[in-house]
Amino acid sequence: MTKAEKNQKIDELVEVLSSSNVVYVTDTADLNAEENSSLRRECFKRDITLQVVKNTLLVKAIEKVEGKNFNELSQVLTGTSAIMLSDTGNAPAKLIQAVRKKSKKPVLKGAYIDESVYIGDNQLDALVNIKSKEEVIADVIALLQSPAKNVISALQSGGNTISGLVKTLSER
Repeated sequence: MTKAEKNQKIDELVEVLSSSNVVYVTDTADLNAEENSSLRRECFKRDITLQVVKNTLLVKAIEKVEGKNFNELSQVLTGTSAIMLSDTGNAPAKLIQAVRKKSKKPVLKGAYIDESVYIGDNQLDALVNIKSKEEVIADVIALLQSPAKNVISALQSGGNTISGLVKTLSER
């Protein structure tokens, strides 16, 4: 690879990292062709981008990214590395967990999710349990609807009178 090609690849990685809020660094070495193809298919199905990267180029890209601090991920860039990009914070973790039921890889080296950095494969369970934006919104909506449902239920079961409403609410 020429110096110009390397610089172009670094610039591409800077652009990818700058526009991503969810970046996982994994070790996919030792996957056979069938396992690798299966992993790529699963990534495609789950809207996750998988890209094998050269560690030295990724380190240089990390150093050039402005506005985000990926620097802690530099320490895990040894051996074979691949990055997984997603719009959902826990999607790559769930994929890794599912694939690892059949294989020992991919291994999580580290992850950057919305300004938080997670280092090591021991963080996989924590990452799986991160709620997506949609899940958090659904939880908030459910919480907001709960009091309204109680009032409606009280009105329906206690009658339309104030005393019926007070009686029903005080019983709860």
